[in-house]
Amino acid sequence: MDTQNNFINGEWLKPGQTKDDINPSDVSDVVGAYAQSEVNDVENAVAAAKAASAEWAASTPQQRFDVLDSIGSEILARKQDLGRLLSREEGKTLPEGIGETGRAGQLFKFFAGEALRMSGEHIRSVRPGVGIDIQREAIGVVGLITPWNFPIAIPAWKIAPALAFGNAVVFKPADLVPGCAWALTEIISRSGLPQGVFNLVMGKGSKVGEALVNHPDVAGISFTGSVDVGRQIAVKCAQRMAKVQLEMGGKNPLVVLDDADLDIAVGCAINGAYFSTGQRCTASSRIVVTDGIHDRFVAEMQAQMSKLKVDDALAEGTQIGPAVDESQLDKNFEYVEIAKREGARLVCGGERLQRAKKGFYMSPALFTETGNDMRINREEVFGPVASVVRVKDYDEALAVANDTEFGLSSGICTTSLKYADHFRNNAQAGMVMVNLPTAGVDYHVPFGGRKGSSYGTREQGSYAVEFYTTVKTSYTLA
Repeated sequence: MDTQNNFINGEWLKPGQTKDDINPSDVSDVVGAYAQSEVNDVENAVAAAKAASAEWAASTPQQRFDVLDSIGSEILARKQDLGRLLSREEGKTLPEGIGETGRAGQLFKFFAGEALRMSGEHIRSVRPGVGIDIQREAIGVVGLITPWNFPIAIPAWKIAPALAFGNAVVFKPADLVPGCAWALTEIISRSGLPQGVFNLVMGKGSKVGEALVNHPDVAGISFTGSVDVGRQIAVKCAQRMAKVQLEMGGKNPLVVLDDADLDIAVGCAINGAYFSTGQRCTASSRIVVTDGIHDRFVAEMQAQMSKLKVDDALAEGTQIGPAVDESQLDKNFEYVEIAKREGARLVCGGERLQRAKKGFYMSPALFTETGNDMRINREEVFGPVASVVRVKDYDEALAVANDTEFGLSSGICTTSLKYADHFRNNAQAGMVMVNLPTAGVDYHVPFGGRKGSSYGTREQGSYAVEFYTTVKTSYTLA
């Protein structure tokens, strides 16, 4: 089996150690052997990025456009095979894998355009004869640390703006899913970027990520991952006064009111809670349902969930793939037992499934008779586990929806414009969905949340410029 190496200073460098990338749908299938970096690899990558940063920061908008557009074009042209690789290593269904890959390509295309659109301001001073120019400049070397659940889209929405706005990059992907990161890097390596502008270091977060976060020459860290790690990164970056951008957990509510269209509500709940095996920070794991529709909603959920096909991510017709690995599957089952001990009623699912190939399969679980104070409703499970909280009316539903330390995505199903508008204005979340699943966002608009879900400026869309640039104000006496 060929070893897939790190990419540092324009060269593929063989590491001392490697790790196998295992297919969670079929544990006998090894996707590949990927580099396990050491601290010195991070040191070399940062040094290369630092040496290259000035040249890239001085590049023209056309140069940046050409590079990013070519990357996006190749990703889109190869989205079938790249999507298959994604599904094979992470466990998303093949349509989801192809869809995510397409989104990555569109992200590079969008930020190619943003490289051309970045503008400044010329303002007259209050003093006679003085002109003021306000411009944005790259911050320098950025460290990008990405999670395993979106192994090509999240890297794309960090790498593309970083390069578009003139920064040099050191990229550390999740250790569980190096395949997509390596494939993306291979495309980037042929895009025309100057040597050292983009670097890939694969390996454990405790070693590689830690070294990147603490490096004095890294001007900013953009991280997506767990709350605990994100908080540690925030403290370390603050101590050395580096910029930091964090996207962390969610415990997202989907409110279903009495007047909701039942089919739409159930569709939103199943999609948001269970698709992508529930392994999305925007998943709707708390379903807040008013009394008048509660029993009909639960009955229809059970009926629809019994039809869901859980199987190999690459198999035709699969709707839900496996958990990403054994430890995540064990965590899912642990929360099922916690919910039972707390008095929640398991109405369907929550069992380990055996399929033709050995993998990490679980039937999607639904709990009823839960309270918002239960752990199942306070902590992020990150699996196909959802709970129903019964409430008496809209006011209680809104209060329950907002009663969480997180604030990423929040949804409501209703036919009332009054309640929809009030919810949009009063939901304590960075993103609000009306009659849509809480998961699923566009690539050209800002992404991020409030409270414990996010810290720092927004990702994606035109708002991404805030993190990857700094503002300079210049005065000139005519």
